[in-house]
Amino acid sequence: MAKATKKQALGRGLSALLKETSNVIAASDENADKVVGSIIEIDLNLIDVNPYQPRTYFDEEALRELASSIRELGVIQPITVRKLAEDKFQLVSGERRFRASKLIGNKTVPAYIRIANDQEMLEMALVENIQRKNLDPIEVALSYQRLIDEINLTQEEMSVRVGKKRSTVTNYLRLLKLDPIVQTGMRDGFISMGHGRALINVESTEDQLNIYEKVLREKLSVRQTEELVKTLKTGKVTKPAKKKQLPKFVKESVKDISEYFGHKIDVSVSSNGKGKISIPFHSEEDFNRIKNLLK
Repeated sequence: MAKATKKQALGRGLSALLKETSNVIAASDENADKVVGSIIEIDLNLIDVNPYQPRTYFDEEALRELASSIRELGVIQPITVRKLAEDKFQLVSGERRFRASKLIGNKTVPAYIRIANDQEMLEMALVENIQRKNLDPIEVALSYQRLIDEINLTQEEMSVRVGKKRSTVTNYLRLLKLDPIVQTGMRDGFISMGHGRALINVESTEDQLNIYEKVLREKLSVRQTEELVKTLKTGKVTKPAKKKQLPKFVKESVKDISEYFGHKIDVSVSSNGKGKISIPFHSEEDFNRIKNLLK
């Protein structure tokens, strides 16, 4: 089945420990203290994956990189499992390490043993994953929402559990109000959480999607997206400043100067009458040609 590591409680064999504690399914049960906190090498085939795992996507390349590291160095940080029966466990956290170990053909994996009921299991899984994993913003938001719905936590209580400010928790939860298409774009990395927070303020789904498409099409920054949303809500379109009219003596000469240099020149004049002439060039050869004309 599996063998105990040096960290195994009292140095007893795994089979002996599991047999002695086979009926332990709650923290209040007799001998529970002999199970909780132990680190043992567990057969991978004895571990069921966590049905409460908030992460829904595992990057294959990242898993292969982790698997390569495990092949060289082993599993540095044990996974966490809960005991279901004498020889059955369920993953609480560490699914990437679990999957990577399987990927390279390992038979066992080091694991911390916990005891928890389904509600405690859900809370542990969600909180540990939120704290340790690089979940995308929507996965984090969904995890927060599950803690509220299934564990009956308030936003204030949840902020304490996950170690985040209440305003941070609120900002994540508001992302779930976005149209599913926009949420998918955030999960796939097409837009950032900042873009999503700006789009939340657009009530109309049609307008929200139109702006989302414009953000993608024109690769708008978060700041530009915020301005676009602000313009939509206020109905005010920022008009470009009118170009200052050039003095007559300048306008009469611009065409002649442009023809001389072979390029359309740009002239600007300040209110005090001082100005600047800009001459464009398109290559080193063009620059040298213009330089010779100035001699």
